[in-house]
Parts: sequence; C-alpha cells; structure tokens
Amino acid sequence: MTGPQGGRDVFEYAVLRVVPRVERGELINAGVVVYCRARSFVTARTHLDEERLRALDPTADVAGVRAALRAVEGVCHGGDEAGAAGADDAGRRFRWLIAPRSTVVQPGPVHSGLTTDPEAEVERLLDLLVR
Repeated sequence: MTGPQGGRDVFEYAVLRVVPRVERGELINAGVVVYCRARSFVTARTHLDEERLRALDPTADVAGVRAALRAVEGVCHGGDEAGAAGADDAGRRFRWLIAPRSTVVQPGPVHSGLTTDPEAEVERLLDLLVR
C-alpha cells in the first residue's frame, strides 16, 4: 500500500555515527537506519572506514565498533538474536535505535522524506552520507 503522495511513502532515517572518544566529540558516519511505517519496514546498513576511525583514535576498538554496528542491524531484523527488542514491531525497534545515547555508536538526528522503494533508499543514503 502506498501513500497519497504520488505512490510514495513517508520514511524516516538517522545516520549512525561512531564517536571513538566521546569526550572529544569527533565522529565518522558509519551507517544509516531507515524506517517506513506504511510498509512496516526498518533496516540498517553499515560501512565502517577503519582508516578514518583510526585517524580519530589510533587505539579505537575496531572489533567492538563492528559488533555494535552488527547489533543495530540485528535489532532491525528482529527475532531472538535482537534480544528483548526483537519482538517489537518495526516502529518500536526504530525508535529504540534512534534514542539518544552516549556510547561509541550513536544515532544522529532523525530526518524524513518520501520514497517508492525504502530498500533502495537505504543504499542511496549509505552512498550519499557514509561511503
């Protein structure tokens, strides 16, 4: 089912940021989370540029950052591997993921747009904002 905007649906997204040293506030973009209520769609795609991360913090825990990014992707997919959030609907999982936090992997502000293909939107945003 598509919305009244010429076959396009509203979607929301947030950029996933890696802040290796929270006290410094320096960051790199490492992924996007996209949610489309009309399609009960939520997913995340990540891309970690290790060289850029190490430029900010040569001692960064790359394996830990990768694990945190994989966890975000897992929550989007839901199911048992996502823990308690896995049983929630797509909207609740998205809201949980975009809640502000002071950890190494943080969500940026939420933005919105219109799309006919949320899956393609994820890839477009990843290319535009992360890679």
